[in-house]
Amino acid sequence: MSVPPPPYRDRHDAGDELASRLMMFKGRNDVVVLALPRGGVPLGHAVAAALDVPLDIVLVRKLGLPNFPELAMGAIASGGVRILNDDVIQWYGITQSTLDAVTQEELAELERRERHYRSGRPPVALEGKIVILIDDGLATGSTMRAAVEAVRAHAPARVVVAVPVGSVDACRDMTAVADEVVCARTPDVFAAVGQWYRDFSQTSDEEVSQLLSDHREHATH
Repeated sequence: MSVPPPPYRDRHDAGDELASRLMMFKGRNDVVVLALPRGGVPLGHAVAAALDVPLDIVLVRKLGLPNFPELAMGAIASGGVRILNDDVIQWYGITQSTLDAVTQEELAELERRERHYRSGRPPVALEGKIVILIDDGLATGSTMRAAVEAVRAHAPARVVVAVPVGSVDACRDMTAVADEVVCARTPDVFAAVGQWYRDFSQTSDEEVSQLLSDHREHATH
């Protein structure tokens, strides 16, 4: 078993390393970076700045178990996409009414974030583009799969999933839904995304909005 690298300092540090793995896309006018809020946005900001390409977001919400919210029984994304983890649902005996209640709760939060982060601005056009989807890590992959499905509805040329760290299984399984997968690190032992960051504090709504605004301002100068 190989010795794992030290954890990233924070999401910005992870974004810088991830950007170094994506330099083949630098300066292309057919590339768009889409980050998954909230934790993926600091990384997306670093990558989009390094590649000199547009930055936008794709809204995805994990459907957590009522008593174990960190364990995903599925995910929803903008455009009415819902991905379910049937194994988790069956194992924990989740009823349809519980599933629907959690979905409605997360849908309300997704719509709130959509309004807050976009402030009335339309999404970046994705048709015919190479879309690079970015998050701060890949554990089960359910949220990222929902993001890929949501993006596919907009007829992109290619979908690239890029994360700084992910479980071996999740990164391998993602190749079935994405055209290309970049996992900068795939440690042999993977318990949670947060273990690979020294600072894994929650990204705030305000930071997400500020990073998106900063990138737009930079792109117009």
